[in-house]
Amino acid sequence: MVIKHKILNDPVYGFINMPSGINYDLVEHSWFQRLRHIRQLGLAFYVYPGAIHSRFQHSIGAHYLTLLAIDVIRSKGFRISEEEAQAVSTAILLHDIGHGPFSHTLENSLVINVSHETLSELFMEALNKIHKGRLSLAVEIFKNRYKKKFLHQLVSSQLDMDRLDYLKRDSYFTGVSEGVIGSDRIIKMLNIVNDNLVVDEKGIYSIEKFLIARRLMYWQVYLHKTVLSSEQMLIRIFDRARELYLNRKDPETSQNVRYFLSNSFTEDDFRSNDSLLSRFACLDDNDLLSTVKNWTNSSDKVLSLLCSRFMNRQIFKIEMQNEPFSKDRIEEYKQKIVKKFRISESEATSFVFADSAKNHAYSAHDDRINILLKTNELVDISEASDMLNIQVLSKNVVKYFFCYPEECRVRNKS
Repeated sequence: MVIKHKILNDPVYGFINMPSGINYDLVEHSWFQRLRHIRQLGLAFYVYPGAIHSRFQHSIGAHYLTLLAIDVIRSKGFRISEEEAQAVSTAILLHDIGHGPFSHTLENSLVINVSHETLSELFMEALNKIHKGRLSLAVEIFKNRYKKKFLHQLVSSQLDMDRLDYLKRDSYFTGVSEGVIGSDRIIKMLNIVNDNLVVDEKGIYSIEKFLIARRLMYWQVYLHKTVLSSEQMLIRIFDRARELYLNRKDPETSQNVRYFLSNSFTEDDFRSNDSLLSRFACLDDNDLLSTVKNWTNSSDKVLSLLCSRFMNRQIFKIEMQNEPFSKDRIEEYKQKIVKKFRISESEATSFVFADSAKNHAYSAHDDRINILLKTNELVDISEASDMLNIQVLSKNVVKYFFCYPEECRVRNKS
């Protein structure tokens, strides 16, 4: 009998062992292999050329960290059975399998109002049927229905293995050193109190660094203004394509892309139609980039202009500020676009638009990050930290942005 075994050479952690068993089989499945072609950071490579790592790499990394965390928790006297260890590692391995092309960017463009978390759950349930119930416990942990709540917290919480991996990995591939965190030390400081994941007091400084790094990475990478502008352009490209399909104007594209743009599927549709999930699994970044490239020659002027500028990285100019932009100014820019491109006012909204982006690094209302003091007292990080102003980190920071083609900028009158 040949024993299946893989050793992956990961640039962040070095050699990662992938033993035989159900997780090996899941990694080999085409639905998981598809994650090789889903960029972890969407369009961040337009700003950071190295940010072309994939959801596949991230999922493997989060799986690796989860196995480390299990060993640490066991070493502190807490029982995690082999079945539970297998299940939680499966849950984290598949936590992002529901991501569509360009990850978060097009989450509500191809499939409206069905989150990637819901799609991940649907993929896990489908894989559970394929593997005759071997993923049942993993699904329960993923849904937070299992009795040991800390196992779910390893998968999804404010200090889960997902966040520990993506901060370190995204920092590595973007070259943004502010995102570097001490994930090894944080994991070694993990503990369990009252069925909840906590951090030993000695790890408090690593948690402070983790929260600061998360805040900095959001505004420096995830919500970088050029990344934001390029993502908004891509969203409007597919919004325009969907509008054309609804008006029976059929821009040439692949069958699967057309299928999702010309329909508005719900979660119930995915649950009642097994083939729908398989069709979604056929879509990745390559399909959509090829589609956008073809649309540069579209007969629709708006779609053609948007796609040509996107493919040539002629990203819209973007301004950001703490207050909403003036409606009069937005209207002035729209009229400029109407005249220059000879399009209608409604079509001009694809080129001139304002919206907002928000972020907070820590929420005191979710699963809190509790510090276990040497006195065995549990204290929230916001109270335990003598350095951080957690009120600032937990504040929901809102920034307003305004996008438009740079050459159409209306100069301020002086």
